[in-house]
Amino acid sequence: MRITGYRTLTTVQRWGRPVGDANGVYPDGVIAVPIVLVETDAGITGVGLGSHVEIEAIFAAIEGEDPRCVTALYDRMLRQTFKAGHAGPVFGTIGTLDSALWDIKARAAGEPLWRLLGGRDRRVPAYASGLDIGLTDDELVATYQVYARHGLRAAKLKGGLDVDRDRHRLALVRDVLTEAAGGTRPGLMLDANECWTRKQAVRHVREIERTIDLTWVEEPVRRWDAEGLAAVSAGVRASVATGENLTGLEQFRPLLATGAVDIVQTAAVWGVTHFLRVSALAHAHDLPVSPIGTTPVGLLHAATSVPNHMVSELQDLLPPVGVSADLSVEDGAFVLGESPGLGITIDEVAVAAAGHRPDAVPADGPGVRPAAAGRRLLAV
Repeated sequence: MRITGYRTLTTVQRWGRPVGDANGVYPDGVIAVPIVLVETDAGITGVGLGSHVEIEAIFAAIEGEDPRCVTALYDRMLRQTFKAGHAGPVFGTIGTLDSALWDIKARAAGEPLWRLLGGRDRRVPAYASGLDIGLTDDELVATYQVYARHGLRAAKLKGGLDVDRDRHRLALVRDVLTEAAGGTRPGLMLDANECWTRKQAVRHVREIERTIDLTWVEEPVRRWDAEGLAAVSAGVRASVATGENLTGLEQFRPLLATGAVDIVQTAAVWGVTHFLRVSALAHAHDLPVSPIGTTPVGLLHAATSVPNHMVSELQDLLPPVGVSADLSVEDGAFVLGESPGLGITIDEVAVAAAGHRPDAVPADGPGVRPAAAGRRLLAV
């Protein structure tokens, strides 16, 4: 079997409400979702959800190769980009192609990827994550009531701009999940998306912890600030979670060496091979891993095969337009199906009809760091 070509598509995730974080909000809740289809001479097409920036140059590393040699091809793609650097969306393109190759490998074997990777239990514990900073109190409660009806008993809220507001919103969600669980205390997490300084992070979290028990605080300071993350971890009761924006094992090493991270995260868009390697590195430090992403299908399959998976992020309960996956959400967990590969099906007619955002990044969206981030004197 040989890789013969690729095609790129872009669909949208339609949340039906504002979504965002401390850095910005998409008021219409419409987010572009790039797709890559990798084709083979055996008639098997693999699906990858994620970036296709610089894909022509990166694809040259795998064209004509046997797609079943996935990990070797992953390293070929890294070598292909080492001069210009493989961070950011370029690393995302490598991860997208990598996920598509794993899809092909499992489809060729006639097995779901979770079984091919050695998983036994197809249930992957989940927590609710509504990208909810732009919601009113009533909208917030209604949103998490829907998650609760699917058995979710842990939730991660976006925050970081106003400690009183964050505490109030966390209490609202706590009450929703507690009632749904018959009085059992839920897990609560707060994601600041790198908007604080070290001291701001400690003061903000410690104030919340007067009345709210936080499981973790996510990305309290800049992703690369190993000393700062370690200082926050030492200064609060909650665990520190980070890693979704780190690209490559070399970026994790200083954080692990300084005890800067308690929950190791990886983003779905960085691919299956990256997740497996980060999980092994974290396991060597006795740390749990937790995948992040809107549609983290590949990492859900991979999570079944690693010994240190803790919980995976569940964002929107509906997939992107034109995308379907053989999985369900039941009793607080993703339940993977028996379809070969990732179990993803693409309806190209629906994708074409969906329309998508222009390539320009909105100046006030969550993808652009505000000029005042980390320098705010008062809440905004």
